[in-house]
Amino acid sequence: MREARLLILAGLVSLAGCADFAPYATAPRPAPEGVVDPGSRVAICYDTLWTSLAQVRNAAQQECSPNTTAEPVSTDWYLLHCPLLLPARATFVCRPNK
Repeated sequence: MREARLLILAGLVSLAGCADFAPYATAPRPAPEGVVDPGSRVAICYDTLWTSLAQVRNAAQQECSPNTTAEPVSTDWYLLHCPLLLPARATFVCRPNK
């Protein structure tokens, strides 16, 4: 019984390190066929419960090159590029400033 408790405790401690809810960059969703973006694409994984849209936009802006503005183009929840704790992926286009 004691060994089972220690094993459960070790599992919970290891999962606690994975429970960072901060948004982070990932692979962006490709542009649909025939669409030409005015700049590069960036994507952010985030948790829709804990992360505001402003935080997501700020994270995307940090991934864009200088003199560009991150503009949202899509959001998906495919879990291919984002983990279960941060299931949403927002894709942005880094549009050059005029």
